[in-house]
Amino acid sequence: MSAFSSAVDAAVGVALGRLPAEPEQTGATVLPRLVVAAPGSGHGKTTVATGLMAALRARGLGVSGFKVGPDFIDPGYHSLATGRPGRNLDPFLCGQDRVAPLLVHGAAANGTTDVAVIEGVMGLFDGRIGGDGYASTAHVATLTRTPVVLALDVSHMTRTAAAIVHGLATFEPGVHVAGVVLNKAASGRHMREVWSALEATGVPVLGVLPRDAGIEAPSRHLGLVPAAEREEAARSVRLLAERVAEHVDLDAVLAIARSAPDLDVPAWDPVAALGGGARTSAVGRRPVVAVAGGRAFTFRYAETDELLRAAGLEPVVFDPLHARSLPVGTAGLYLGGGFPEVHAETLSANSALRQEILRAVRAGLPTVAECAGMLYLSESVDGHEMVGAIPAVGAMGPRLTLGYRTAVAPGDSVLGVAGTRVTGHEFHRTTVGGDAGSATAGWLLDGTPDGFALDPADTGRATLHASYLHTHWAGHPRLAVRFADAVHAYAVGAGSRRRAS
Repeated sequence: MSAFSSAVDAAVGVALGRLPAEPEQTGATVLPRLVVAAPGSGHGKTTVATGLMAALRARGLGVSGFKVGPDFIDPGYHSLATGRPGRNLDPFLCGQDRVAPLLVHGAAANGTTDVAVIEGVMGLFDGRIGGDGYASTAHVATLTRTPVVLALDVSHMTRTAAAIVHGLATFEPGVHVAGVVLNKAASGRHMREVWSALEATGVPVLGVLPRDAGIEAPSRHLGLVPAAEREEAARSVRLLAERVAEHVDLDAVLAIARSAPDLDVPAWDPVAALGGGARTSAVGRRPVVAVAGGRAFTFRYAETDELLRAAGLEPVVFDPLHARSLPVGTAGLYLGGGFPEVHAETLSANSALRQEILRAVRAGLPTVAECAGMLYLSESVDGHEMVGAIPAVGAMGPRLTLGYRTAVAPGDSVLGVAGTRVTGHEFHRTTVGGDAGSATAGWLLDGTPDGFALDPADTGRATLHASYLHTHWAGHPRLAVRFADAVHAYAVGAGSRRRAS
């Protein structure tokens, strides 16, 4: 048994009244934390993780929520539960050396964190296909030296639950399974049978959640419905907090979190990531980057806004469903991911905003659009008229496209010079017809042209970049630098144009 495992076991023993408390150890960054993992998808990771976040916050603790992998939807529920931005930890998107620094940064960025809860992805050891567990929950738990709490759906098993927990706890050295929360127990008799079998594994049961459809979020074609689209989401999270507090031993959970060793790594710093001091503007104020938000555009990483601010820009969120115009002083446009296909009719009806965006893009406004943003800039989505800045038509497709990608820029654009290599991921069920080919593609995804890099204003550089690829700018800060340079230059030019007129 490792020293880390022994520390976790000792802490749980204290919480359960078996051992006396030891003096606290000091270190570089004291960050109580735990990972919520599972044998696979569908076991209730989001239910348990979000419920723990909300229940611990209800105790008056400062809680930060994180998600392993590229997913945007779960962090929305984490944000509701914690009152802070949900964040992602992904070795493939950001590089494994940045994972622990991003954790430390995220825990400090929005106030004091008493406990960090990291929700895993898929099964505990499932990572990038062909990567031998790279970017898995276990990989992130190892990189951050974080104990694991399992969420286990026992609705169709009894003693087999013990075999699953035993296998997960012993499969890979360095990953410490410190406890398990049983989900969807059918009855008291069922619970006792499973609990008794688990005693032989040495992994303590921290709680049992009964079957209750009232604490599960609805799903659709890309997974859970985002929290921002559900009027009742906040009420659901409050109910979940009450249920978890009732059925889970929060003291034992906190003991596990507090057993995590101190993190001797510097926090990720957006200013340093950009290569130096904070940027200033030649026009005497921060140029505005209009950032799409609202129900149709719920996907972007928290670090994107932080990098924009560090680059001397001011991200201002606007809602393409309802805003009649772009924010005043817009000198750049960032359209992230979301569900324009679900809200296509309302987006189309807002013709005043669509026409303003088209004029601005055609005038050379630096524009980055990922997935949903590309659909919004296209000619139409499922027959509903969109902005029309891209010669393409979007439509729902028959299958889900999902996975990590390695991309190369085929030419210079607002995001990078030719040959720029990035990692990213795709997550969509739509298709876009009308790709102009490799000459004006946004990226080459594993050699295949994807998206668009266009120069609508004839500036000599592609000022519009749109594709299905989602990138995490914390992993590729040069993308933020390139975009910021273009926005600053556009702001200076806009000022000159105003003075000339």
